[in-house]
Amino acid sequence: MDVNLVLGAAAIATGGVIGWWALSGPRDARSSARKNLAVDARPIADLRTATLALPATERAVAPAMRSIATRARKLTPQGMVETLERRIFLAGASAWSLDRVLVTKVALAGVIGFLLSMRLLVDPSAAAVLLVAAGMLGGYLLPDLLLSNAATKRQEQIRLELPDTLDQMTISVEAGLGFEAAMARAGRSGDGPLAQELVRTLQEVQAGMSSTDALRGLAERTDVAELRHFVLAVRQAESYGIPVAQVLRVQAGELRVKRRQRAEERAMKLPVKVVFPLVLCILPALLVVLMGPAAMRVANNIVS
Repeated sequence: MDVNLVLGAAAIATGGVIGWWALSGPRDARSSARKNLAVDARPIADLRTATLALPATERAVAPAMRSIATRARKLTPQGMVETLERRIFLAGASAWSLDRVLVTKVALAGVIGFLLSMRLLVDPSAAAVLLVAAGMLGGYLLPDLLLSNAATKRQEQIRLELPDTLDQMTISVEAGLGFEAAMARAGRSGDGPLAQELVRTLQEVQAGMSSTDALRGLAERTDVAELRHFVLAVRQAESYGIPVAQVLRVQAGELRVKRRQRAEERAMKLPVKVVFPLVLCILPALLVVLMGPAAMRVANNIVS
């Protein structure tokens, strides 16, 4: 029997035993005590009725998902958890909590590993074992890649919307509106991620947060350097008594210049990016079309 096959089977069996032991470890007595103390002192019949009144997904699926998320959070390094939270934050995925993403990662890894293990049963080899491991790793990392892509697209959209939004705020302030009123008008008239962030900032101000802290939170919720510079300029203008309309006009002009420079930079990069498809795809076909008939004619003359 092949030694690699035996070692691979032993590794899979050992990993399954260790994973089962890690996921089904003993419960913490303190957490059980907290759950028991958190239960209201109501009759058992009322609690049973209230539980049965819940949908089946909340009674069966939700507890299982919470348990899986708790285990996955314990097994995931703290740095990876913080990075994942930051990606969810930047992607604006308010419907996707950290626990839901962790459950999705574990579920994808399990499903892909199960499907690829069918090949391991048909063709038991070291390559099949590596394929199963690579598939599970890819399924586990796939939500991270999707969130990173969504976060990048969202930040780019905020960067593109910022100059026009500042122009609208500048016009509103010069027409007599205050800074917060101009921000509210820009938030109501827009439908992109920047408008959503402006509305959230105003909601925080209405809830009692100071405008300085709300603007600082706006800069922290995004990863756009231009927006951070704008927030810093507005805070300095409020501190030194500089007219806000002047700050908005200057910031809007600088952002328009930067947006034009980025467009010119992309246009300059385009010829270099086109060279590789041209050489690899178009040029060979063009040579076949042009040189093919001549080569066939030369070959016929040589034969005859």
